Amino acid sequence: MNEKTIKWGILGTGSIAGVFAKDLAFAENTERTAVGSRSLESAEKFAEEYGVSRAYGSYEELLQDSEVDAVYIATPHPFHKENALACLRAGKAVLCEKPFTVNSGELEEIVEFARDQKLFLMEAMWTRFLPSIVKVREWIENGEIGEVLLMKADLGFRAPWDPQWRLLNPDLGGGALLDVGIYPVSFASMIMGTNPEKILSTAHIGETGVDEQFSIILSYASGKTATLNGALRVELGKDASIHGTKGSISIPSFLSAKSAILYKDGKEAETFTDDRESKGYAFEIEEVGRCLRQGLTESPVMPLDESLEIMKLMDTIRGQWGLKYPFE
Repeated sequence: MNEKTIKWGILGTGSIAGVFAKDLAFAENTERTAVGSRSLESAEKFAEEYGVSRAYGSYEELLQDSEVDAVYIATPHPFHKENALACLRAGKAVLCEKPFTVNSGELEEIVEFARDQKLFLMEAMWTRFLPSIVKVREWIENGEIGEVLLMKADLGFRAPWDPQWRLLNPDLGGGALLDVGIYPVSFASMIMGTNPEKILSTAHIGETGVDEQFSIILSYASGKTATLNGALRVELGKDASIHGTKGSISIPSFLSAKSAILYKDGKEAETFTDDRESKGYAFEIEEVGRCLRQGLTESPVMPLDESLEIMKLMDTIRGQWGLKYPFE
């Protein structure tokens, strides 16, 4: 069982699905078994480009493939609930692209079903599994920077103006928080824990009715604070930093971090470098395989209860802005 090859199905054929398919080649004991799209032409083109064995012209056909062990959901987040439940009903393990869902109510329904059926389910927060981020957690757990008190994480880019584009379209769950914001919010949860005592936030709601940029301050017990920024129409730094009573950690481009730097008081800086060949999705793919081989139904690194708390936090933040999607 420890060497069992996990046969993957990919639901969706967008750009993120392509990145995932490429990185499957770098993950041990995996196979690109099948891809499903809403059109057979799209599925066949994707299968040929990325070396996927079988192509299906519907999601239903993909889920009927008895050889598929796990499905990666690569559709836009307003469709995640429907897609995840369909996968679970078909008895498939599920790795769902971030954000898990649009709101916590949707996620609670999926989690409840997965747990009832004893099926594996995980949010595809790939950043958590990168070697540099694993090293950061190790440094913190070992007390290298003492008690963590402050952290900061920014992620944003300037997108071209297109009101119909999914990230600016409220009918498609657009906005900075759910797309790029999930990364700094989840990073803060990983470092500081869930359930901050105070949540202060502000956002610029653009003319299409979604948040184009935001700033968040989270206050925790013992005076800990996280400052987070995200944007769709403003280029931001993509770095994160963590500050403790004995030093600090810097993570350049934390989203896809290839390095992390430890600064300990009175000592020379220590740099950890990740020399991977892949984009980095291979590590979350291997985590799913490890869990399935061990008979686990969720990952201890990205547990479902934490994903739920993160989604509840984002619900609260959107509530502060008065941002509700037409379909909610």
